[in-house]
Amino acid sequence: MKQGLYTVIENKQIAERTYLLRLSGDTSETGRPGTFVNIRLDGFYLRRPISVCDSSNNTLTLIYKVVGAGTEALAATPVGVKLDLLTGLGNGYDITSLSKGSRPLLVGGGCGSPPLYLLAKTLIAAGVPVSVILGFNRRSEVFFEEEFRALGVDLTITTTDGSYGKRGFVTDAMGDVCYDCIFACGPEPMLRAVYEKSGDISGQFGFEERMACGFGVCMGCSCRTKYGPKRICRDGPVLSKEEIIW
Repeated sequence: MKQGLYTVIENKQIAERTYLLRLSGDTSETGRPGTFVNIRLDGFYLRRPISVCDSSNNTLTLIYKVVGAGTEALAATPVGVKLDLLTGLGNGYDITSLSKGSRPLLVGGGCGSPPLYLLAKTLIAAGVPVSVILGFNRRSEVFFEEEFRALGVDLTITTTDGSYGKRGFVTDAMGDVCYDCIFACGPEPMLRAVYEKSGDISGQFGFEERMACGFGVCMGCSCRTKYGPKRICRDGPVLSKEEIIW
Protein backbone atom coordinates (compact mmCIF):
# COMPACT_ATOMS: atom_id res chain seq x y z
CA MET A 1 0.00 0.00 0.00
CA LYS A 2 1.18 3.50 -0.86
CA GLN A 3 -0.17 6.95 -0.11
CA GLY A 4 0.38 9.84 -2.47
CA LEU A 5 -1.00 12.91 -4.19
CA TYR A 6 -2.44 12.55 -7.68
CA THR A 7 -3.34 15.38 -10.04
CA VAL A 8 -6.71 15.36 -11.79
CA ILE A 9 -6.09 15.62 -15.54
CA GLU A 10 -9.60 14.62 -16.68
CA ASN A 11 -12.96 14.22 -14.96
CA LYS A 12 -15.94 13.88 -17.28
CA GLN A 13 -19.32 12.22 -17.57
CA ILE A 14 -19.28 9.26 -19.98
CA ALA A 15 -22.74 7.75 -19.39
CA GLU A 16 -25.81 8.19 -17.21
CA ARG A 17 -24.50 9.08 -13.71
CA THR A 18 -21.13 7.59 -14.68
CA TYR A 19 -17.85 9.50 -14.75
CA LEU A 20 -14.29 8.89 -15.92
CA LEU A 21 -11.54 10.24 -13.67
CA ARG A 22 -8.00 10.31 -15.01
CA LEU A 23 -5.14 11.09 -12.64
CA SER A 24 -1.42 11.70 -12.99
CA GLY A 25 0.87 10.15 -10.37
CA ASP A 26 2.72 7.06 -9.18
CA THR A 27 1.19 3.97 -10.79
CA SER A 28 3.71 1.45 -9.47
CA GLU A 29 1.08 -0.16 -7.19
CA THR A 30 -1.93 -0.01 -9.52
CA GLY A 31 -1.08 -2.45 -12.30
CA ARG A 32 -2.75 -5.63 -11.05
CA PRO A 33 -6.29 -6.07 -12.41
CA GLY A 34 -8.98 -6.17 -9.73
CA THR A 35 -7.26 -3.98 -7.14
CA PHE A 36 -8.58 -0.61 -6.00
CA VAL A 37 -7.63 2.80 -4.66
CA ASN A 38 -9.13 4.76 -1.77
CA ILE A 39 -9.68 8.49 -2.35
CA ARG A 40 -9.77 11.14 0.35
CA LEU A 41 -12.24 13.97 -0.25
CA ASP A 42 -12.33 17.17 1.77
CA GLY A 43 -15.32 17.29 4.10
CA PHE A 44 -15.82 13.50 4.24
CA TYR A 45 -14.57 11.27 7.03
CA LEU A 46 -14.27 8.05 5.03
CA ARG A 47 -12.36 7.62 1.79
CA ARG A 48 -14.09 6.43 -1.40
CA PRO A 49 -12.91 3.03 -2.74
CA ILE A 50 -12.84 2.79 -6.55
CA SER A 51 -11.54 -0.08 -8.69
CA VAL A 52 -8.68 0.56 -11.08
CA CYS A 53 -9.84 0.65 -14.71
CA ASP A 54 -6.45 1.26 -16.32
CA SER A 55 -2.92 2.07 -15.26
CA SER A 56 0.01 3.03 -17.49
CA ASN A 57 2.74 5.66 -17.95
CA ASN A 58 2.01 7.38 -14.61
CA THR A 59 -1.64 7.76 -15.61
CA LEU A 60 -4.40 6.17 -13.55
CA THR A 61 -7.94 5.78 -14.95
CA LEU A 62 -10.94 5.28 -12.68
CA ILE A 63 -14.64 5.02 -13.51
CA TYR A 64 -17.26 5.69 -10.87
CA LYS A 65 -21.00 6.16 -10.55
CA VAL A 66 -22.57 9.09 -8.73
CA VAL A 67 -24.70 7.53 -6.00
CA GLY A 68 -24.33 9.88 -3.03
CA ALA A 69 -22.79 13.04 -1.61
CA GLY A 70 -19.23 11.70 -1.79
CA THR A 71 -19.31 10.76 -5.45
CA GLU A 72 -21.20 13.99 -6.22
CA ALA A 73 -18.30 15.90 -4.69
CA LEU A 74 -15.83 13.81 -6.70
CA ALA A 75 -17.74 14.54 -9.92
CA ALA A 76 -17.43 18.27 -9.19
CA THR A 77 -13.65 18.09 -8.72
CA PRO A 78 -11.95 20.23 -11.39
CA VAL A 79 -8.85 19.49 -13.44
CA GLY A 80 -5.64 20.46 -11.65
CA VAL A 81 -6.76 19.54 -8.14
CA LYS A 82 -4.54 17.12 -6.22
CA LEU A 83 -6.25 14.16 -4.53
CA ASP A 84 -4.87 12.06 -1.69
CA LEU A 85 -4.97 8.36 -2.66
CA LEU A 86 -4.12 5.06 -1.04
CA THR A 87 -3.06 2.68 -3.82
CA GLY A 88 -2.18 -1.00 -4.12
CA LEU A 89 -5.23 -2.06 -2.13
CA GLY A 90 -6.94 -5.42 -2.33
CA ASN A 91 -6.26 -8.82 -3.81
CA GLY A 92 -6.82 -8.78 -7.58
CA TYR A 93 -7.41 -11.42 -10.24
CA ASP A 94 -4.88 -14.24 -10.42
CA ILE A 95 -4.12 -15.09 -14.07
CA THR A 96 -0.87 -17.00 -13.54
CA SER A 97 -2.46 -20.34 -14.44
CA LEU A 98 -3.82 -19.14 -17.81
CA SER A 99 -2.08 -19.96 -21.08
CA LYS A 100 -2.59 -18.98 -24.70
CA GLY A 101 -4.86 -22.00 -25.01
CA SER A 102 -7.21 -20.76 -22.29
CA ARG A 103 -10.63 -19.33 -23.15
CA PRO A 104 -11.49 -16.86 -20.37
CA LEU A 105 -14.85 -15.14 -20.22
CA LEU A 106 -15.04 -11.77 -18.47
CA VAL A 107 -18.49 -10.72 -17.20
CA GLY A 108 -19.21 -7.26 -15.84
CA GLY A 109 -22.33 -5.56 -14.58
CA GLY A 110 -22.63 -1.77 -14.69
CA CYS A 111 -19.84 -0.10 -12.74
CA GLY A 112 -18.42 -3.53 -11.97
CA SER A 113 -17.11 -3.48 -15.54
CA PRO A 114 -14.09 -1.11 -15.21
CA PRO A 115 -11.62 -3.52 -13.52
CA LEU A 116 -12.29 -6.01 -16.31
CA TYR A 117 -10.82 -3.54 -18.81
CA LEU A 118 -7.36 -3.75 -17.25
CA LEU A 119 -7.79 -7.52 -16.93
CA ALA A 120 -8.71 -7.85 -20.62
CA LYS A 121 -5.82 -5.58 -21.60
CA THR A 122 -3.38 -7.70 -19.58
CA LEU A 123 -4.66 -10.98 -21.04
CA ILE A 124 -4.60 -9.71 -24.62
CA ALA A 125 -1.01 -8.51 -24.14
CA ALA A 126 -0.13 -12.04 -23.02
CA GLY A 127 -1.65 -13.53 -26.18
CA VAL A 128 -4.75 -14.96 -24.49
CA PRO A 129 -8.00 -14.62 -26.51
CA VAL A 130 -10.71 -12.94 -24.44
CA SER A 131 -14.52 -12.88 -24.56
CA VAL A 132 -16.34 -10.16 -22.63
CA ILE A 133 -19.99 -9.68 -21.68
CA LEU A 134 -20.99 -6.33 -20.20
CA GLY A 135 -24.49 -5.81 -18.81
CA PHE A 136 -26.39 -2.56 -18.29
CA ASN A 137 -29.98 -1.57 -17.55
CA ARG A 138 -30.39 0.61 -20.65
CA ARG A 139 -28.51 2.24 -23.53
CA SER A 140 -27.86 5.49 -21.64
CA GLU A 141 -25.79 3.57 -19.07
CA VAL A 142 -23.46 1.87 -21.57
CA PHE A 143 -19.83 2.98 -21.38
CA PHE A 144 -16.35 1.92 -22.56
CA GLU A 145 -17.69 -0.19 -25.42
CA GLU A 146 -15.27 1.29 -27.97
CA GLU A 147 -12.34 0.96 -25.58
CA PHE A 148 -13.02 -2.76 -25.03
CA ARG A 149 -13.43 -3.38 -28.76
CA ALA A 150 -10.14 -1.57 -29.45
CA LEU A 151 -8.38 -4.20 -27.35
CA GLY A 152 -9.53 -6.89 -29.78
CA VAL A 153 -11.86 -8.78 -27.46
CA ASP A 154 -15.03 -10.61 -28.50
CA LEU A 155 -17.54 -8.24 -26.86
CA THR A 156 -21.25 -8.63 -26.16
CA ILE A 157 -23.34 -5.83 -24.64
CA THR A 158 -26.64 -6.67 -22.94
CA THR A 159 -29.34 -4.29 -21.70
CA THR A 160 -32.19 -5.29 -19.46
CA ASP A 161 -34.73 -3.27 -21.43
CA GLY A 162 -33.37 -4.27 -24.85
CA SER A 163 -32.60 -0.69 -25.87
CA TYR A 164 -29.09 -1.68 -27.00
CA GLY A 165 -27.22 -4.87 -27.75
CA LYS A 166 -28.73 -8.17 -26.65
CA ARG A 167 -31.92 -7.97 -24.59
CA GLY A 168 -31.72 -9.48 -21.13
CA PHE A 169 -29.13 -10.13 -18.46
CA VAL A 170 -25.47 -11.11 -18.82
CA THR A 171 -26.42 -14.71 -18.10
CA ASP A 172 -28.64 -14.70 -21.21
CA ALA A 173 -25.52 -14.15 -23.33
CA MET A 174 -23.23 -16.66 -21.60
CA GLY A 175 -24.63 -19.57 -23.63
CA ASP A 176 -23.40 -17.90 -26.83
CA VAL A 177 -19.74 -18.00 -25.74
CA CYS A 178 -17.24 -20.85 -25.50
CA TYR A 179 -15.14 -20.52 -22.34
CA ASP A 180 -13.21 -22.62 -19.83
CA CYS A 181 -12.83 -20.12 -16.97
CA ILE A 182 -14.72 -17.06 -15.83
CA PHE A 183 -13.84 -13.71 -14.26
CA ALA A 184 -16.68 -11.51 -13.04
CA CYS A 185 -17.32 -8.24 -11.24
CA GLY A 186 -20.56 -6.47 -10.39
CA PRO A 187 -23.46 -6.37 -7.94
CA GLU A 188 -23.96 -9.48 -5.84
CA PRO A 189 -27.24 -10.65 -7.47
CA MET A 190 -25.46 -10.65 -10.84
CA LEU A 191 -22.44 -12.49 -9.44
CA ARG A 192 -24.63 -15.17 -7.93
CA ALA A 193 -26.49 -15.65 -11.22
CA VAL A 194 -23.19 -15.92 -13.13
CA TYR A 195 -21.89 -18.37 -10.50
CA GLU A 196 -24.90 -20.64 -10.98
CA LYS A 197 -24.94 -20.32 -14.77
CA SER A 198 -21.26 -21.25 -15.11
CA GLY A 199 -21.73 -24.62 -13.40
CA ASP A 200 -18.49 -26.48 -12.65
CA ILE A 201 -16.24 -24.07 -14.56
CA SER A 202 -13.60 -22.41 -12.38
CA GLY A 203 -13.76 -18.70 -11.76
CA GLN A 204 -12.90 -15.60 -9.78
CA PHE A 205 -15.45 -13.03 -8.62
CA GLY A 206 -14.84 -9.39 -7.70
CA PHE A 207 -17.23 -8.15 -5.00
CA GLU A 208 -18.50 -4.63 -4.39
CA GLU A 209 -18.73 -3.80 -0.69
CA ARG A 210 -18.99 -0.80 1.61
CA MET A 211 -15.76 -0.38 3.58
CA ALA A 212 -14.16 2.04 6.00
CA CYS A 213 -10.37 1.73 6.21
CA GLY A 214 -9.80 -0.15 2.94
CA PHE A 215 -6.81 -2.13 4.17
CA GLY A 216 -8.13 -4.71 6.64
CA VAL A 217 -7.91 -3.01 10.03
CA CYS A 218 -11.51 -2.12 10.86
CA MET A 219 -13.00 -5.52 9.84
CA GLY A 220 -16.10 -3.69 8.59
CA CYS A 221 -16.27 -5.55 5.28
CA SER A 222 -15.79 -9.11 6.55
CA CYS A 223 -17.64 -11.97 4.89
CA ARG A 224 -17.95 -15.72 5.36
CA THR A 225 -16.14 -18.09 3.01
CA LYS A 226 -15.65 -21.85 2.96
CA TYR A 227 -12.17 -21.23 4.36
CA GLY A 228 -13.31 -18.97 7.19
CA PRO A 229 -13.94 -15.20 7.51
CA LYS A 230 -12.25 -12.92 4.99
CA ARG A 231 -12.05 -9.17 4.53
CA ILE A 232 -13.27 -7.92 1.16
CA CYS A 233 -10.84 -4.98 1.22
CA ARG A 234 -7.70 -7.04 1.93
CA ASP A 235 -8.39 -10.72 1.13
CA GLY A 236 -10.69 -9.63 -1.72
CA PRO A 237 -12.30 -7.92 -3.45
CA VAL A 238 -11.61 -10.92 -5.70
CA LEU A 239 -12.54 -14.33 -4.30
CA SER A 240 -12.19 -17.71 -5.97
CA LYS A 241 -15.41 -19.40 -7.00
CA GLU A 242 -14.73 -22.44 -4.84
CA GLU A 243 -14.61 -20.47 -1.58
CA ILE A 244 -17.76 -18.36 -1.99
CA ILE A 245 -20.74 -18.84 0.33
CA TRP A 246 -23.93 -17.13 -0.81
